[in-house]
Amino acid sequence: MTDPDRAFPAPAKLNLFLHVIGRRPDGYHLLQSVFRLIDRGDTLRLAPRADGRILRARPLAGVPEESDLCVRAARLLQAAAGCRQGVEITLEKRLPMGGGLGGGSSDAATALLALNRLWGLNWPRERLQALGLRLGADVPFFIFGRNAFAEGVGEALQPVNLPPAWYLVVEPPVSVPTAEIFSAPNLTRNTKAIKMADFSAGWGGLFGRNDLEPVVCERYPEVARALAWLRQHADARMTGSGACVFAPFAVEQDARTVLAQVPEGMTGWVARGLDEHPLRALAD
Repeated sequence: MTDPDRAFPAPAKLNLFLHVIGRRPDGYHLLQSVFRLIDRGDTLRLAPRADGRILRARPLAGVPEESDLCVRAARLLQAAAGCRQGVEITLEKRLPMGGGLGGGSSDAATALLALNRLWGLNWPRERLQALGLRLGADVPFFIFGRNAFAEGVGEALQPVNLPPAWYLVVEPPVSVPTAEIFSAPNLTRNTKAIKMADFSAGWGGLFGRNDLEPVVCERYPEVARALAWLRQHADARMTGSGACVFAPFAVEQDARTVLAQVPEGMTGWVARGLDEHPLRALAD
């Protein structure tokens, strides 16, 4: 942990199902989902600075520095902790933006987890999760650091044990804005709530559904095409608010066999399901 420019992983997540069960008076949607961590993601390199400045080492296309979730996370933690230290952040982006894989949220969570240790703050996990929620509804999950049954707006988390699995993920050539999908008039918002035991009892294929999928497929034909193609080979689903779609496999080679057939114009890759975040030990 003494390396001043260490690489810190920011893994992606998949929503194994995503039900919209209601809406709060403030407009936020009430969800139920299971988040699964996978072993593909972005990487942050953090170089501590003694002058208190928080800088981004390289630009991110389409994202101004003040909107960058890594920068916002670092500045939020610095202000909340009254910390005088700074950092230069280099983000190696591997996950697509607008892909439903939680890339930006995971980047923010990794920044909070790593800086909590690098700056010697030693905040407990729950405090970091509460801070992370101010950056986005998915950020607390990545700080929580385990596969989880999620409720509320996604911040109420219970650990869930999942069987080993490999996932073929297909990236359609489109970015889907989350806010647009949640504001769609035809979005289903009254799916019946379940208990975590219902999910566990129903495991064996893909449980439930993704309530956002029909809206995304209607507005983004590229997602509909990717999903239709993948369903010719396996039980498939969209993750998050899209655009990425995925299928689970018990055997890695089965996933790679289907990957080899991905049509031109679509990008695909295979990832292994994780039991916990690789940085989970950085918070109590």
